[in-house]
Amino acid sequence: MNWLPDFEADPDVLRRHLAAWFIENRRSLPWRENPEPYSIWLSEVILQQTRVEQGLPYFFRFLERFPTVEDLAGASEDDVLRLWEGLGYYSRGRNLHRAAQFVMEERAGKLPDTYEDWLALPGVGPYTAAAISSIAFGEKQAVLDGNVIRVLSRLLALDEVHTTSSARRKLMMAAEALLDHDNPGRHNEAMMELGALVCSPTSPSCPQCPFREGCRASKRGQMTDFPVRKPKKAVPHHDIAVAIIRDSQERIFIQQRDRNAMLGGLWEFPGGKVEAGESAEDACIREVREEIGLDVLPIRKLAEIDHAYSHFRITLHAFECLPTSQQEPETDSPTTWIAREAFSDYAFPRANRRLLDLLGQDSSF
Repeated sequence: MNWLPDFEADPDVLRRHLAAWFIENRRSLPWRENPEPYSIWLSEVILQQTRVEQGLPYFFRFLERFPTVEDLAGASEDDVLRLWEGLGYYSRGRNLHRAAQFVMEERAGKLPDTYEDWLALPGVGPYTAAAISSIAFGEKQAVLDGNVIRVLSRLLALDEVHTTSSARRKLMMAAEALLDHDNPGRHNEAMMELGALVCSPTSPSCPQCPFREGCRASKRGQMTDFPVRKPKKAVPHHDIAVAIIRDSQERIFIQQRDRNAMLGGLWEFPGGKVEAGESAEDACIREVREEIGLDVLPIRKLAEIDHAYSHFRITLHAFECLPTSQQEPETDSPTTWIAREAFSDYAFPRANRRLLDLLGQDSSF
């Protein structure tokens, strides 16, 4: 594979500098100390769009609860989501579970050992397949994740929006040209580590960078201009009204989200968006009637919680409500009435969990 046209730095020199830097500066991480395919796969899924510091506790919990792919496949999806709670991007957890079941059912419990076979697993894309196959099996596959995109965009001073197909092709070409074929796994880990520790988004430590002599962005003093991004759009905000409904036995009503929807498979309180010109209290009454066919009376506001998702923000308005009739909720979604002590047995979205924590501190509730 040829290096990119007109790029002045020698890829062999860059590889050597990167390898030396990584040997001296690499973090001690559990999947590096015990680099077997299952733990590498688990770490790659957990750390997608997640910092190592945040993901490590989840990695340990998953490995303790599901030490083998067989254990993971045999768990219920609810068990997996409950352990995943708070990590976000819940489709990762569902796909991890489905992929484990695929391995048990279609591969007799044997994890793949090639890039193409990893790609055949549910939820495994080119980056994850390349990372696992190179790190665990030495396959000559270059990775292109957020950290590597940032490093290469600055190295090349790539003056294109990095999400376009043209830019992705050039970045992949650069990643493949720079790949150390003698030790592709170590090289890929080093590239990702460089982006995490040195070539950071806002405060890159250029004097410590093994690529500093060849980096075009650094030479121009334009490090934070790359990668080139689309102009940011205004982040939408939604007011959400939810009902905390108790029955005569002091149990609280919850329902499960559609497994194919955002936050699919998680449990929540009934409710929905506040419409224009509508009060949160009126929205609560309307949404509960529309969702579960139940008429309720809000008796007090319990909490107001601001929460940010990846592409929008919400303010959650929670009302304690009483049913105004003896009718049972009617919905196609799985539902249940649970005691407060059982909340830890169910996986909730982060905003709902924050609400539960506040309710636990409310002695009047």
